[in-house]
Amino acid sequence: MPRVSAEHLERRRQQILDAAQLCFARKGFYETSMQDIFTESDLSAGAVYRYFKSKNDIIAALATESTVELRATMAEAIRSDPLPTPAQLVRVIAEYIVERSGPDGPVRLAPQAWALALVHEEAAEYIKDAVRAMRERWYEYVERMVEVGWLPPDTDVHAVAMALIGLVPGFMLQHLIVSDVDPEALARGVATLLPYGPPGAHPNNA
Repeated sequence: MPRVSAEHLERRRQQILDAAQLCFARKGFYETSMQDIFTESDLSAGAVYRYFKSKNDIIAALATESTVELRATMAEAIRSDPLPTPAQLVRVIAEYIVERSGPDGPVRLAPQAWALALVHEEAAEYIKDAVRAMRERWYEYVERMVEVGWLPPDTDVHAVAMALIGLVPGFMLQHLIVSDVDPEALARGVATLLPYGPPGAHPNNA
C-alpha cells in the first residue's frame, strides 16, 4: 500500500478545520456537534478523529491558526518604510477584521474562543499562545516607534504594547455586535489620541 504523503495529510487536516470553522461561525462552539463537522467536511468520524481527538482540539487548532495571517499582515506593515503611524497600522488591522467577519468569517470565532478559554484549561493554553504571538508584533512596532524617535528611549515597550493590543478586540466586538464602527472611524480616533508620525499625519491624514 502506498504511503500517504505529508501534503495529503495536511490537506485533509485543513479540510476538517475549514469545515469546523464554517460550523462554528454559523452555530457557535457549543451548539456545533462533531456530527456537524463530519457532515460539513464530508468525512467519516474515523477520518476526523485521526487528526483531532475532540471538538476542543479542533477549536484550539483554529485559535492558533487564526492569528497567523493577521500577524503576517501586521509584520509587513510594521517593517515597511516609512513606518506607519498608529492610526495607519490600526486601520490596516481593522480592514483585515472587517474583510473576514462575514457570516462564515473566521473573525467571528475569536470572541467565542476567548469565552471558551475562561472555562476550558486546555483551550486556554492555545488562546494564551495566540495572544502572546500577537503581542510580539506590537512589541516590534513599539520598538520601531522608539527607533524613529516617536517615543522616548526609556519607553516601557511592554506596557505600551499591552495598551495598543487592546484596541483590536475593542474594535472587533463593536464591529461584530454593535455594527456602528468602521476602520476609518477607528483610525481617526487613534490619530487624535496618538498623534505620532511625520508632519501631516495627524489627525485626518492618517
